[in-house]
Amino acid sequence: MVSGTGTEIGKTVVTSALAAAALAAGLSVAVLKPAQTGVGPDGHGDAAEVVRLAGPVTTAELVRYPEPLAPDRAARRAGLPTVSPAGIAEAARSLALTHDLVLVEGAGGLLVRFDEAGNTLADAARLIGAPTLVVAPAGLGTLNSTALTAEALRARGLAGLGVVIGSWPADPDLAARCNLADLPAVSDLPLLGAVPEGAGALDPAAFRAAAAAWLAPALHGTWSEPSFLAAWPA
Repeated sequence: MVSGTGTEIGKTVVTSALAAAALAAGLSVAVLKPAQTGVGPDGHGDAAEVVRLAGPVTTAELVRYPEPLAPDRAARRAGLPTVSPAGIAEAARSLALTHDLVLVEGAGGLLVRFDEAGNTLADAARLIGAPTLVVAPAGLGTLNSTALTAEALRARGLAGLGVVIGSWPADPDLAARCNLADLPAVSDLPLLGAVPEGAGALDPAAFRAAAAAWLAPALHGTWSEPSFLAAWPA
C-alpha cells in the first residue's frame, strides 16, 4: 500500500519510482488505483501517469469521480457507487496472482473515507495484510502528520514499511534537513528514500534510469540514508 500524509505530496511520482525500480530489478509490477478523483472519464489519471513514467506495468482503476474531493463525497455528488475495502482487496489479490509486486495507491491520506460507513485505505490494508509505505513532504509540519499516520497504522495493527520523502527540494531549508533525522525518530519507521523535486517532469527514460537511486534497497533501489544525511547536514 502506498499512502500519503496528505494530498499533492508526490505519492503518484513515488509510486512510479517504486514501479520503475522494481521493473529494473526484473519484477513484474501491477498498480491498483482504487479511487481516482478529480479526473473526467477520458482524463489522464494517476495510473496512466505511472505507466508514462515507469514503463510497462499493469494498471487497474476501480472507480473514477470527476470532482477533486474525498472519494466518499465525490461518489455521492456524482451519484456513483463507492468502492469497498473488500473490493480493493479482491482486486489486489487477483493482480497478485500474476505479478511479483502489486502497488495499491491510495487517495490522499491513510484515513480518507471511501464510503459513508467510514471505510478507508487502512481497512483495505488490513484485509490484504499488506505493509504500508508512507509518502511524506520534506518541510515544516511533516513531523506531526507523519507521526499521526504511523500512529494510526499501529493502532490498527498494520505494518508500516517506511517513509519516502515525496519531493526533496533542490535547495532544502533547515527544517527539511533536520527532518531527515527526525522523521524516523517521530514515526518509528525507517527512511527509505527521497524523490527529488520535479522528478515527475523528467523525460520518462531519464526518470526510469534514475529511479533506483532515489529508493533504498528494501524498495529495489540503491539509495543510502547515511550518505544522504551526510550530503545534507542540519
